[in-house]
Amino acid sequence: MGNLLGSWRFKEPSTVEECDSTWGSDSEDDEPAVEDDSGVSDSVSPERERAAGDSSPQLAEPRDSLPKMKRSFYAARDLYKYRHSYPNYRKSRQPNEYRNLCFYLNKIPLVPDGIYIEEILTKWRGDYDKLEHNHTYIQWLFPLREQGLNFYAHELTQDEIKEFQSTREAKRRFLAAYSIMLDFYGIKLLDKSGNVARASNWQERFQHLNESQHNYLRITRILKSLGELGYEAFKAPLVRLFLEESLCHNTLPNMQHSVLEYFVYTIRLPATRRQLLRYARQHYRPAHAFLWGPPPKRRGGGGAEGSVGAGSSGIRAPAPTPEPQRRAEESSPTASSGIIVSSHDAMMCQELGGEGLKSSAGLGSSMSRLEGALMMAGARGEMNDYSEIVPL
Repeated sequence: MGNLLGSWRFKEPSTVEECDSTWGSDSEDDEPAVEDDSGVSDSVSPERERAAGDSSPQLAEPRDSLPKMKRSFYAARDLYKYRHSYPNYRKSRQPNEYRNLCFYLNKIPLVPDGIYIEEILTKWRGDYDKLEHNHTYIQWLFPLREQGLNFYAHELTQDEIKEFQSTREAKRRFLAAYSIMLDFYGIKLLDKSGNVARASNWQERFQHLNESQHNYLRITRILKSLGELGYEAFKAPLVRLFLEESLCHNTLPNMQHSVLEYFVYTIRLPATRRQLLRYARQHYRPAHAFLWGPPPKRRGGGGAEGSVGAGSSGIRAPAPTPEPQRRAEESSPTASSGIIVSSHDAMMCQELGGEGLKSSAGLGSSMSRLEGALMMAGARGEMNDYSEIVPL
């Protein structure tokens, strides 16, 4: 029995929908039995709900003229593993190998640079060139249970996380490091609850952040590390600020996709993710292109009244023709010269409208993006985004 259990491995999800439990009956272990669905976002008016989910003049355009975008499966799977505490994670190291904790206790320097944490905390604040161009420190300041680009950095373990969370000196330095990075991004930490706001240098730093997109990978790592080391509550205020700046104030327009595809999904509580996504949906333009909303409703297996949801193309096919109207059209003298679509074919069109033309996607050109692999696939000249995370 022991060998059997030891050889069992968690089966990874194979679709975005399996990775994203935000809008369904979530089974994540860290979710309380009763979810509180209030607080973060303003309520969405019925008019805005209809605008986001129903047909509009834009949706009436020919299918070939609208871009078809899909959620990134690689991003969804990566963040699913994180939120579920890395299923299939290997056995922990021994206590004397707690390299991340030793670094934060100022006992060892980060490798390969040989810099101690106290030097970073006392000399690096405001040195934006160093924070921008050095790519080895971020894995030491914000450790995770996954390998980053600095292979000298050590991955966290569950035992080390417990030890870290019970060590006041390490936690104090961790929050100081978080404050330094926020200042680098033009943000200030307001209190011990994690609330944040624009810093005095926000205009200059936001402009840099909007153009220096490799920092979005760093922010994803920072958010993950906050959750690992006991500061899960700090995530939502920061993500909310990024949503507001990118969607409402247009100060970080290049960040929109990263906030919705990555930052929001580092948050472990589904109720909080829903609140943030409702806020985003309220301000996202064009509304029909919002991919992160609730999935289409399925009624009677046909989904005739389904709305645009996560992973859809943003295009809704017309509902099947009502039976009395169909019979009248078939019996009319001009029926033979027209094109008659059966209710079955109409249903198929609707499924294609809700899920996209999966079989017609072809391989397009590839380019480097966010220091990771970005593959763009085109179907009839339309783009699908498949961004594979390269964790920092």
